Amino acid sequence: MDNTSGVGVLDKAAVVLSALEAGPSTLAQLVTATGLARPTAHRLAVALEHHRLVTRDLQGRFVLGPRLGELAAAAGEDRLLAAAGPVLGALRDHTNESAQLFRRQGEYRVCVSAAERPVGLRDSIPIGATLSMRAGSAAQILLAWEEPDRLHRGLQGAAFTATGLSGVRRRGWAQSVGEREPGVASVSAPVRSPSGRVIAAVSISGPIERLSRQPGRLHAATVIAGANKLTEVLSRHAAQQDAQNNA
Repeated sequence: MDNTSGVGVLDKAAVVLSALEAGPSTLAQLVTATGLARPTAHRLAVALEHHRLVTRDLQGRFVLGPRLGELAAAAGEDRLLAAAGPVLGALRDHTNESAQLFRRQGEYRVCVSAAERPVGLRDSIPIGATLSMRAGSAAQILLAWEEPDRLHRGLQGAAFTATGLSGVRRRGWAQSVGEREPGVASVSAPVRSPSGRVIAAVSISGPIERLSRQPGRLHAATVIAGANKLTEVLSRHAAQQDAQNNA
C-alpha cells in the first residue's frame, strides 16, 4: 500500500511526527528514524515546533507537542457536548444558578453549552458567547494547568495572579467575585481529557447576593462533581474506542 499522499513536504512532516511517537529524539536519532537528510529533518522539526506540533524537552530533544493534544481534544468535542446538556441541567437544578461549559479558543474562552436559570435574577451567557481569558473563574481553570510559558503570557493583564492559580491547582476549583462583571460571582472546575489534560471548564454563575462572596464554599463540591461526570464520560468513550480498536 502506498503511504504517500503526493504532497512531499506533508508526507515528510508526517514521517517526523510518526518517528516521535516512539519518544524523545535528538536530531541525529530523528535522521536515523526517518531516513531524511539532516538539513531536511531539522527544517521540518523546527517548522513543526513553530506550530506547536513538536516541542523540546529539557535535554533539547524533539518530542510531540501540545497542539496534538488540543486537536485530539477537539476531535472529542461532540462527545463532550452531547454529555454536557444533562450534566449542566442537573447542576442548574441543584444549585438554582445558571450553568455553563467553556472551552478555550486562542486568547478567549467560548461558552459551548449552557443551562439557564428559568426565572429571577441570573447571569445569562448564551451559547457561542466569547469571553476574556483575563477574568472569571472559568478563565482561571482554563489557564491554571497550562504550560509555564503560556501561563506566564496569560497572566499579563489578568485580574488574577500566579499565586491565585497555584491555589486553584491545589484545590481543584476556582471562584470569582465581581472579577468578570460587577455584581456577578461564579465557581468553576476542570473537565479533563483521557490523557489528563484540562480541555474545558464547568461553571455556575449568578448574582453575588445569592452566591455570596465565598461562592466556592457553597457550591465547589457540586461543580466539581459535575465536571468529573463529564471527565468520566470522555474516559469511558476512550476506553470503548480502545477496546474496539484492539478487538
